[in-house]
Amino acid sequence: MTAATPITLTEAESGAQSLASGIIGHALLAVERAVNGAGDWASAHRLIQQAAGRVDAAAHAGLYYGAPAIAFLLHTTTADGRDRYPAARQALDHHIRRLTQTRLTHAAQRLCASRPATFGEYDLFTGLIGFGALLLYQAPGSDELGEVLSYLVRLAEPCYHDGLHVPGWWVEHDPDPLYPTPGGHANLGMAHGAAGLLALLAHAARHGHHVTGQTEAISWLCAWFDQWRQESPHGPWWPQWITRHDLRTGHLPHDCPPRPSWCYGAPGIARALQLAAITTGDRARKTIAEHALAACLTSPQRDRLTDPGICHGLAGLYQTAHRAAADTTNPVIARQLPALADLLTHTDDEDAGGFLTGATGVHLVKETVNARHTCTRWDACLLIA
Repeated sequence: MTAATPITLTEAESGAQSLASGIIGHALLAVERAVNGAGDWASAHRLIQQAAGRVDAAAHAGLYYGAPAIAFLLHTTTADGRDRYPAARQALDHHIRRLTQTRLTHAAQRLCASRPATFGEYDLFTGLIGFGALLLYQAPGSDELGEVLSYLVRLAEPCYHDGLHVPGWWVEHDPDPLYPTPGGHANLGMAHGAAGLLALLAHAARHGHHVTGQTEAISWLCAWFDQWRQESPHGPWWPQWITRHDLRTGHLPHDCPPRPSWCYGAPGIARALQLAAITTGDRARKTIAEHALAACLTSPQRDRLTDPGICHGLAGLYQTAHRAAADTTNPVIARQLPALADLLTHTDDEDAGGFLTGATGVHLVKETVNARHTCTRWDACLLIA
């Protein structure tokens, strides 16, 4: 395994270092199986070597690509108490800290200039939320984690943009080329928005990591979700994002809930709210969040998921619900899990694909189903654990 260096990789090498779609996902699955006894370490080691030949530690690296993704993978290998790959993990730690400081510097400059944020600055996949999730997982006592949390507290603060009061994570760009949001939007999802921001702040607080303003930021984010929660006969839901028009009118232009996915839908948001409620001792909010998640596990909400994957499919719904069920004595979620597990078990997941949307992620969740727990906390990269 070569130490991470700022280099130009071949297309094959860079593809391998994608947590979303590359070999890293296969290696995560092999490590989980090795730890839980369903596989062997020799197979896991071969895949780790394939993923971590020359590691990209350039400025564009993030939790789902390059040095941070490899670091996350290697940290899962310590789940059984053995310190595997210590030299490589130490070398990667240096790069993670350097990259985090660089990202924080650029974010501070952007904030001082009063420019809107971008997904690339803050989100889970490529931004500082992802770096924070990694640091909380592998370096919880680091100064860099505290600095990331302080940045997120500032990111949660409302600001003005073109004469409109908007949340601090407001972006000018579209969430997707197919879904234009003229004038920008505030994303609510776990992957790119407020749920990811809330989940990381709540996870950190739950594990005793606090910075000035963190409790207030958690409360403000919860109030934001309260404001935009929509009620329906089949359970509450939240929009995927809020536009300038939505903010001006205080209403959504539609009454159709998005699919109940981890990335953008009610499951990810409800899990973030449950975590926030646990850290603040808000029993009422916790109950609301758990019932919202439970409603996603049955028809007709569950029927809106058309693929088995993690990002926006049944696997992501199951893993999110599994983690939420473990954090409550309320049986409303747990009693729905067997039926969802049966449905997931009988899905056709033999097609090629990686961790986030393909068969590899589905098989990882099936390991959770079979073992009734997750040994390596591989789902920490989803901010649900």
